[in-house]
Amino acid sequence: MTKVIVTGGSGFIGSHIVEELLEHQFDVTVIDNFSTGHRENLENVDVDILEYDITNPSVIPLIVSLQPDYIIHQAAQVSVVESVKNPLNDEHVNIKGSLHMIEAAIQSNVKKFVFASSAAVYGNPSSLPISVEHETVPESPYGLSKLTVEHYLDMCSKLYQLPYSILRYSNVYGPKQDAKGEGGVVAIFSECLSKHISPMIYGDGEQTRDFIFVKDVAKANVRAMLCKDNLCVNVSSGQSISINRLFEVMKEVAGSDVLAIYKESRLGDIRDSLLDNVGTKALLNWEPSYDIYEGLKETIQYANKQREIKQFIS
Repeated sequence: MTKVIVTGGSGFIGSHIVEELLEHQFDVTVIDNFSTGHRENLENVDVDILEYDITNPSVIPLIVSLQPDYIIHQAAQVSVVESVKNPLNDEHVNIKGSLHMIEAAIQSNVKKFVFASSAAVYGNPSSLPISVEHETVPESPYGLSKLTVEHYLDMCSKLYQLPYSILRYSNVYGPKQDAKGEGGVVAIFSECLSKHISPMIYGDGEQTRDFIFVKDVAKANVRAMLCKDNLCVNVSSGQSISINRLFEVMKEVAGSDVLAIYKESRLGDIRDSLLDNVGTKALLNWEPSYDIYEGLKETIQYANKQREIKQFIS
């Protein structure tokens, strides 16, 4: 059976990728240090879980001993805000940790290394929608660390014949996303609405984002694993929505009349983002199957169900 290692597999996106891989009958091993991931995200799936930190160099011989066919690298420091506060930690996890995984992939002769990159590599765009040919001028250490790993992969494909796929995610949302820490605006809004408290919106709320449902992202990862080599693509919905409009739609879905509280914009946040996914559809034979309303409905239903379970247990 084909063996796939998923780093960060207990996390929000990683756990959905694990589920998608299992649906396609792959043999999956998860490597995670559980700094932000949760074991509960994998409690209903049959996978090998190795609690390990990718920043530890000994992860390299560990992975080589497993002889994976593919590596899907999701483990990362994912907060733009935290990367601005602590760029050294961002570098430690996102660059050094990724280099450990790349080295392990080279030594293991994997068929493909799939890397989770980000729209943050583009910085403030000069035009919309953003194609993969758009200039990359990151506005945060997080975006810079992701772009640096992309360059390493391109170099390693030439020096060591390491096949790769780079997926530049737009704003991913959906069930299992943690509202604590960075969380993502949808998860934060969802938790606030479930508790009937006012969320904070940074800036005027008219900044726009391209939100992609996590199950569509998981499908894109599996397709990227099996597509032709050395691709860099955007994984996005191809649709933009303002934060204010997003909150209104979520209020509608949740049947809530909660009002938002507005705060100053955060350092490192960009104004508008919309990724062009036309090339992605063709190269991966993939397209988003969830629109924003369907995705938000499933996300809010999941949040409400989790709240009811916690109340029942307590």
